[in-house]
Amino acid sequence: MSTMLTAERLATGAYCDHVNPQWVKLLRLLEMNLSYERCVGAELFTADGRRILDFLSGYCVHNTGHNHPAIVSALKAELDKSGPVMLQSNASEPAGELAERLCHLAGGGLSKVFFASSGSEGVETAIKFARAFTGRVALLSCDRAFHGLTCGALSLMNGEYWRKGFGPLLPETVTVPFGDLAALEKELATRRHAAFFVEPIQAEGGIRVPEPGYLRGAQELCRRYGSLLVADEVQTGMFRTGPFLASHHFGITPDIVVLAKALSGGLVPVSAVLMSDAVHSSVFSSFKRSIVHASTFGENSLSMRAGLATLDVLEGEGLGECAVQMGMDLQRQLAEALSGYEMVREVRGKGLLLGIEFTAPRSFTLRAPFEAFARIHPAMFGQILVMRLFRDGGILTQICGNDFMVLKAAPPLVVTAPQLAEFVRAVRDVVELAHHSGSFWSEALGLARRAISV
Repeated sequence: MSTMLTAERLATGAYCDHVNPQWVKLLRLLEMNLSYERCVGAELFTADGRRILDFLSGYCVHNTGHNHPAIVSALKAELDKSGPVMLQSNASEPAGELAERLCHLAGGGLSKVFFASSGSEGVETAIKFARAFTGRVALLSCDRAFHGLTCGALSLMNGEYWRKGFGPLLPETVTVPFGDLAALEKELATRRHAAFFVEPIQAEGGIRVPEPGYLRGAQELCRRYGSLLVADEVQTGMFRTGPFLASHHFGITPDIVVLAKALSGGLVPVSAVLMSDAVHSSVFSSFKRSIVHASTFGENSLSMRAGLATLDVLEGEGLGECAVQMGMDLQRQLAEALSGYEMVREVRGKGLLLGIEFTAPRSFTLRAPFEAFARIHPAMFGQILVMRLFRDGGILTQICGNDFMVLKAAPPLVVTAPQLAEFVRAVRDVVELAHHSGSFWSEALGLARRAISV
């Protein structure tokens, strides 16, 4: 046995023993349990010599690509300074600089920033600030939303899969259908809600893009009834869909914006909550309350430096413009390549946040196996697509967490035209297989049997 394989097996064993054995079982079941040695741009290189094309981006973490040299260099330089990384008793200059740049890019009266370590923590911050500003307790969000897995963020999600077993969450949380202004107004009119939390484009909900007037109407309703509008831009922000914020597509100016994931180039955990002066001062209202809300790692110099370097790359390389152009090209190519397949309903999204929606087949020869696997688990069909793309096409992607019939297409914004074409070919080949080869369905049956026995 080679030293490389021995090390991989030891590492997996330790992970099973001390981190999450169920995750390892799932990866093995999907034949995706590989060891990665090097990740650059949109390409991942494994210890056994494979090259994988990344069309997931760590759920929109790697907007600048993996290990962008400029961001890596900035972090090395910061470490070489031996400066105050987490002194906790000084006003961080890089934090001030990063906050200023974020507010400038976001616009809309957002002038203050609170830094934390994750999107979930950012949502928790937004909950507290909204309650402090309005004096209200109730919270409003959308059906099929994904806001995070800490208790407050989880309270804004209505998916039983995510909530089951965790006991009572925050009281007075209500969800309304995404895109339904009448349902939204009915709730807001009670004047109980501190804020309406919304993803400008629902990512895990199935890459759902609202009708043009929905978010503007939601903003008007929030202002009429005294609730704050909170835009969760954890996946959609940082030029992922073209502009700095997906909110900019729809002409809205949220009271609070939550950013995370791509903010540090995928190298250091960081999130940022942008808000107005008025919202900010409702919490930090005096010097006695200057530390009433804090996050241990929130302003550490490494994450702040990574954030600044990431903005330099995103703006300097015009990656927002790349997202628009490449996204249009990818959407067009996918639509053309997948037209005529009865199980493909739609290719949708904005920029490089796209989804391929599948649907139950009409023909009996396909409907029978499809429905059989759906009864085993609603995600079975999607996971076979994911497994086939990974194993046969060398493509890493995933289905949406709250809509198992939508396959994500979200590569790093540095993706190249040949890489787009490679992805389109791989998807077309798998879809062709699903429509015209019994091996696709027989493998699905084998997967189901293995899943039951695990």
